[in-house]
Amino acid sequence: MLVGHSTWQFPSKPVIVSTGVVGGPFEGKGNLSDSFDILYDNIWMDQKSFEKAEKLMLEDACQKALDKAGVKKQDVNFFIGGDLMNQIISSSFAARTLEIPYVGIFGACSTSMLGLAVAAQFVESGAARYAITGTSSHNSSVEKQFRYPTEYGGQKPPTAQWTVTGAGAALVAPEGDGPRVTKATIGRIVDMGLKDPFNMGSAMAPAAAETIQAHFRETGLDPSHYDVIATGDLGRVGHKICADLLAESGTPLPEDQFTDCGTLIYREDQPVFAGASGCASAAVVTYGHFMEWLKTGKVKRILVVATGALLSPLSYQQKESIPCIAHAVSIEMD
Repeated sequence: MLVGHSTWQFPSKPVIVSTGVVGGPFEGKGNLSDSFDILYDNIWMDQKSFEKAEKLMLEDACQKALDKAGVKKQDVNFFIGGDLMNQIISSSFAARTLEIPYVGIFGACSTSMLGLAVAAQFVESGAARYAITGTSSHNSSVEKQFRYPTEYGGQKPPTAQWTVTGAGAALVAPEGDGPRVTKATIGRIVDMGLKDPFNMGSAMAPAAAETIQAHFRETGLDPSHYDVIATGDLGRVGHKICADLLAESGTPLPEDQFTDCGTLIYREDQPVFAGASGCASAAVVTYGHFMEWLKTGKVKRILVVATGALLSPLSYQQKESIPCIAHAVSIEMD
């Protein structure tokens, strides 16, 4: 059901019946290592390329979610996935392995919540009995495509962020035990003219603030409705800018309520510059860490606002600015 201009409300409250979370060795040394189902001890993961390693992680995450729920892939109506690679090859090749009818999406690092919103809409409308959504990123494959090969050893500024090596998937159904998807606000493009690919947090922060404001404006809710409001991968720089923008617009969020997945996943002594980024940043923190909080009763309602920078190597080479977007999903535990 449409509420306002861009928010979906799900009266039936589709259930996240299970999730799968996979990470690499660097993630295994971070703050949230206990929240992963599978942790690889090397970035190659016994594959011949970083891209194949990323595909493997997404396959693992989806299979883990299916196994936890006791659901066969033949019973899943749709797999909704996307990633950062050109032509979303990680998701498309994973779909080839999964053999589930496939809906490919691209939202850059906002893909996790865009996928969850679409999966919930499919289930809510009766278009699917089961829908599984997932996304992934790999530090070395992203560096190779968007910046420099890791072997080059290029220096980065403090505003840069570390792409998470990982994958997260969620299985959504009409009923069952688990957290429920209650609302989703689909964001619009916000482009403030920034062009620096090493300062993505600053570029994405206005989009996050815009979507958060739209969510509260259209639902009529107060921020106090949520125990946690988390952006996806703004990092320390972008998160601070987003908080300032919200305060200036009359929607201040308390520090103990407003957080960022990109600042949670790694320890402060890990060399991640301004924090984490990548499609897997919001995916692994939400489907691992936050799911545990919801299921154990530590929190009852969270709003996850995944952010994405919709640039490509080609657009950067042509000196285009960076269009950004953010999608917000409300997840609640009865």
